[in-house]
Amino acid sequence: MLIAGASGYIGGRLLAQLESRGCRVRCLSRDPDSLRPRVGRLTEVVRGDVLDGSSLRPACAGVDVAYYLVHSMAAGAGFQEFDRRAAETFGRAALEQGVSRIIYLGGLGAGANLSSHLESRQEVGRLLRASGVPTLEFRASIILGSASLSFEIVRTLVDRLPVMVTPRWTSTLSQPIAVEDVVSYLVAALDLDLPASKVLDIGGADRVSYLDLMREYARLRGLRRLIVPVPCLTPRLSSLWLGLVTPVYARIGRHLIEGVRNETVVTSDAALATFDIRPMTARTAMERALTNEDREFARTRWSDAYPARKSDSNWGGVRFGQRIVDSRTVALTLPAEQVFRSVEAIGGNTGWYFANWLWRLRGFVDLLVGGVGMRRGRRNPRRLQPGDTVDFWRVELIESNRRLRLHAEMLLPGRAWLEFEVEPDGPNCTLRQTAEFDPSGWLGHLYWYSLYPVHRLIFAGMLRNLARAAGKPGRSPTAGAA
Repeated sequence: MLIAGASGYIGGRLLAQLESRGCRVRCLSRDPDSLRPRVGRLTEVVRGDVLDGSSLRPACAGVDVAYYLVHSMAAGAGFQEFDRRAAETFGRAALEQGVSRIIYLGGLGAGANLSSHLESRQEVGRLLRASGVPTLEFRASIILGSASLSFEIVRTLVDRLPVMVTPRWTSTLSQPIAVEDVVSYLVAALDLDLPASKVLDIGGADRVSYLDLMREYARLRGLRRLIVPVPCLTPRLSSLWLGLVTPVYARIGRHLIEGVRNETVVTSDAALATFDIRPMTARTAMERALTNEDREFARTRWSDAYPARKSDSNWGGVRFGQRIVDSRTVALTLPAEQVFRSVEAIGGNTGWYFANWLWRLRGFVDLLVGGVGMRRGRRNPRRLQPGDTVDFWRVELIESNRRLRLHAEMLLPGRAWLEFEVEPDGPNCTLRQTAEFDPSGWLGHLYWYSLYPVHRLIFAGMLRNLARAAGKPGRSPTAGAA
């Protein structure tokens, strides 16, 4: 089978599911070298462009099922013409090469006044069906999942705005669907008998508005938001405002917001009758999005994800999605095992390798506001395992002689992690220390940036003294050493 759009949000998740099933997959990419490191050993990556029929013909050769997960809102003005030409070219190549079916993910919406975004998505489906290749078109509303565009817009608005101005369109009904359920439909479509083209509406278990999603996200994050209805704010004006509040999504977000004047709800239960899939609720989808995001960040190796620097990190840290990260490294002429022994001994009687009086003060403040403080210490002075407490931290992950990740349990306007990685380099190693903060609303951002001068001093001193302690086995750091 062929995936056009394997590097995208849905395509990447679909690829992982197909590979886990042992399917033979070919991925189409304009830049195969950048995609190959992200695919499985048996997956083939070929160079091709959906606008270039000569490159599509060999890509479609021998393919039974082709997934078409391409759209071009990010291209800006004229994206409809790009989508139109791409669909026609792809459909023609698929027919010439004997592809038995095309599976396409489009957008829900009905009526004569569809937005340019929704109209383009549905036109692509019509063109693929007109190609002569039996095409199964799934039409979905808002897709909820960690890092999905709709979810990121909702969370950014709620996190950054204590007072939310809500236009009338935020009450328009939609039927959000979890990304896991979307991928389940795409995979299940492989086994469907499809003698002729078909269009199926897919959606989650309930109908909600963008305003409902904002309120639900605020509830999940424990945020209080004042909502002020402004019925005269049009989708066009709202999209311009969105570009100011969430500039990273400005171009795509404008097209998305201009489309929310249309209700995007399921009008037929044919998908439920055809597949044994029962999609989850919007609340569950958002809860899973946050949980999955935590899991993905926990798996991230900052030695790969964070740009290598010999100097300290940028002032205030660097953003990864919604999280703020301060990471720094030191090269040591010591074996990794020896360095990790000092890392694993952190906290408790050993202390935090720098300004222990500040750590005790932070613990005292935490106790005053009802937190756990520093009184818990450690179970074992030298060895850690997942779930162990380390003062007001808890061990989330530990890889022997390699990695220690701590999750903060003190009271904070957000969530925090402290991570240490030891990367072997022959007889030597590199030690990386990373502080990661997921701010909750504007108060979380205020907390991080106002205390960053102190945090920067502590992080730098802690790494420096930890490196010194590693070179002196059996010796504990001096409390408060600079």
